[in-house]
Amino acid sequence: MSRSERVPPTEAELAILRVLWSDGPSTVRAVHEALGGDARIRYTTTLKQLQVMTEKGSVRRDESQRSHIYSTVLKEAETEKSLVKGFVDRVLQGSVHKMVVHALESDKVTDQEIAQIKRLLKQRENRK
Repeated sequence: MSRSERVPPTEAELAILRVLWSDGPSTVRAVHEALGGDARIRYTTTLKQLQVMTEKGSVRRDESQRSHIYSTVLKEAETEKSLVKGFVDRVLQGSVHKMVVHALESDKVTDQEIAQIKRLLKQRENRK
C-alpha cells in the first residue's frame, strides 16, 4: 500500500505510534506500560493492535529475539501533516485560514508559538 493510499491511524494506533516515536523500538510490554499499563486495556489488546498495525504497514516487527521488537514505519512529521490535511479537508472544507484562526483564538497558543508562526509567514513571503 503506498503512502498516499494509507488509511489514517486510529486514536489507539496514534497513541502507540507516539510511544514508538518517543521511546524508539519497543516490546509489546514496554508499549503497554508506556500507555499507562491500564488494567482496562489488556496487554493482549496492545499486542493485537500492534499485530494489526504490522499488517497495515504502519509498524514493523523484529522477530529475531524472544520478545518481538516493534518499530514505526511512519514518520512523525509526515503522519501529523497527513492528519492535519485530512482534518482541514474534512472539517473545514479545505480552509487553512479557518484552521489558523481557530488555533490562534485558542487559549493554548503561547507567545513563543505566535512568534514562530510570524517567522514562518515572513519566510514564506520572502520566497515569493
